Amino acid sequence: MSFSQSRICKGCWEQMRLPVPLRGPASIPFRGFGIRPSRMNPNTCTICELMFTRVMKARKITVDVSVLFADLRGYTTLSQSHSADAVSSLLDDFYDECAAAIWEFDGLLNKTVGDAVMAIFNFPIPRENHAERAVLAAREIQRRCQLRRERHSAEGVGLRGSELGVGIGIDSGEASFGEFGRSHRDLTAIGTVVNTAARAQSAAEAGQILVTRAVCERAKSQPAESEGREYRLKGFDKPIELYAV
Repeated sequence: MSFSQSRICKGCWEQMRLPVPLRGPASIPFRGFGIRPSRMNPNTCTICELMFTRVMKARKITVDVSVLFADLRGYTTLSQSHSADAVSSLLDDFYDECAAAIWEFDGLLNKTVGDAVMAIFNFPIPRENHAERAVLAAREIQRRCQLRRERHSAEGVGLRGSELGVGIGIDSGEASFGEFGRSHRDLTAIGTVVNTAARAQSAAEAGQILVTRAVCERAKSQPAESEGREYRLKGFDKPIELYAV
């Protein structure tokens, strides 16, 4: 896994023009105050994740974002036919490749849940072309996971081509980002855009990236491969038009 590591926090610099050091000797005093690289994106810091609580004095804010969900297909089957150590190693590979792709395009790896990941683009690193970046990250995830499959096959791990395929869904729009819950606080985004991205991912086949019309309209440099198709997604009364990119 490789990606460009910034010496200062991109989030603090882009939003407040504060050069908060993340690495090197200059970062040592900041570590004493709990300011260190974030686990969600090592090019941001633990402070800018919660900037809205410290600067805006709010528990949550409304932000325009692109949300990406990626799911590892065939995981349940693998769990039944391979050793726990082998499956754990494959899942680690999946997380690592997703993280590298998401961070390369300034996304936030917000959650890892079982065999799926959730990423947010445009917070805390603001990028006007966040929809395009989400699509590019999705394509990079597919590329990286394909290379992993080929490597496992060459090493005789015993995986079939259909296993370890990845389905991805993306939507763009307004979401509420903040700390949710009382007894257990969870830093994440919620809203229709999140639900739509998750359902689009569930509809995607292995190796496929499905995006909404909102993503297509914003990411014009990453055109769809075909015309949109209506999908009946769980939790939505009306069909949702999705595009393969």
